[in-house]
Amino acid sequence: MLDTLTIRHLGTADYQPVWRAMQAFTDHRDADTGDEIWLLQHPPVYTQGQAGKAEHILNPGNIPVLQVDRGGQVTYHGPGQLVAYLLIDLRRRKLGVRHLVTSIEQAIVQLLADYGIAAAPRADAPGVYVNQTDGNPGAKIAQLGLRVRRGCSFHGLSLNVDMDMQPFWGINPCGHAGMAVTSLQQQVKEKLAFKDVEQQLIKQLTSELAYNCTQNNDDKPLFWGDRDLSAPE
Repeated sequence: MLDTLTIRHLGTADYQPVWRAMQAFTDHRDADTGDEIWLLQHPPVYTQGQAGKAEHILNPGNIPVLQVDRGGQVTYHGPGQLVAYLLIDLRRRKLGVRHLVTSIEQAIVQLLADYGIAAAPRADAPGVYVNQTDGNPGAKIAQLGLRVRRGCSFHGLSLNVDMDMQPFWGINPCGHAGMAVTSLQQQVKEKLAFKDVEQQLIKQLTSELAYNCTQNNDDKPLFWGDRDLSAPE
């Protein structure tokens, strides 16, 4: 069972309780705890990573800003963006952080290729970008931000599927002034089905990370055993 990945579909959920649940899941897991991916959307929120600098928050308006413990700078989450949190025992799977990042990026690149979109990561700015040329760094379509604790990962990725892009103008995305951002819907002609994109992401992630099989569990993972993971200890 430890080579089976549990997939949890959380719908739309506030950022902070899910973040606290990720932390608690990671702190309480042991050698017998299976790996999980949580898929969801968040209401509008800016999150500032551990390397975040205040000057990269330009005009947040009424969107809350949270200081969080993932790597990276500031980014935006909102409806229409597919978020995947990867809770993986890296030591057990013999994965380095660089390998995990590369696997996530390649899963997104392959997903986009399935929609006829050429994309690639950038060495100077983690994430996945489209429309790159020699003179153009391209537009960011997916963001990455991870944390590793006790040999286990949490946080993960966000893919801009079909969302209001204007809130990205209120920040320097990922700490890069003037960085162009885009969405999957802006890159294709047909109307996207969010669930289809979600299933494609699961397929590509499980392939890149070499899990034998997956199982779905749609119970919201804010409880672990009899402990409320969203409650302060």
